[in-house]
Amino acid sequence: MLIPLQITFRNMDPSPALESRARELATRLEKFSASITRCHVVIETPHRHQHKGELFEVRIDVTVPEKEIAIRRTRPADPAHQDAYVALRDAFRAARRQLEKYTRERRREVKTHAEPPRGRICELDPQRNFGRIEADDGRLIYFHRNSVLGSRFEDLATGMEVRFAEEAGELGPQATTVHVLRRRHHEHSPHEQDGLERPAHTIPGVLP
Repeated sequence: MLIPLQITFRNMDPSPALESRARELATRLEKFSASITRCHVVIETPHRHQHKGELFEVRIDVTVPEKEIAIRRTRPADPAHQDAYVALRDAFRAARRQLEKYTRERRREVKTHAEPPRGRICELDPQRNFGRIEADDGRLIYFHRNSVLGSRFEDLATGMEVRFAEEAGELGPQATTVHVLRRRHHEHSPHEQDGLERPAHTIPGVLP
């Protein structure tokens, strides 16, 4: 196990077998998040001398970036928790669910702040009101004319650089929004890109 792990027994004698099981379950948490920096497991009974019918309680504190996940009693007064291994299992299941939720939220945050994908228009079909973008990663992205923002569909041309937002469509990835990137001053004009030169300005009486 790579993450620092601390196991504490309270109001009961330490159990090597129970500690080994706790370490095994803690190791599995790493499959659900690689961001864990610390894990503390507390296994306890209400009294020093356990009597029949008393329940084990397991508390787990998992430290991840910008969050502390705390698992306390997962099922209040659950008779099954007379078995320490069942109480341990249920606590780690709750920790796993919280870690999965944390990981999903972090991924959404990263996706929200990520740079929108870019590409170039490689196909236009004015008759059927759609086009396709060749993304920088080589994928072909379908877009409808209504997805174009800030420009007219009629003004688009193949080769134009765009940024876009995408989603999964019925026939594959499709752009929900398409923004044409403004040309920089150092970029060539359409005439130069086509290999044509602009006609030179002439002054009467002076040969070009």
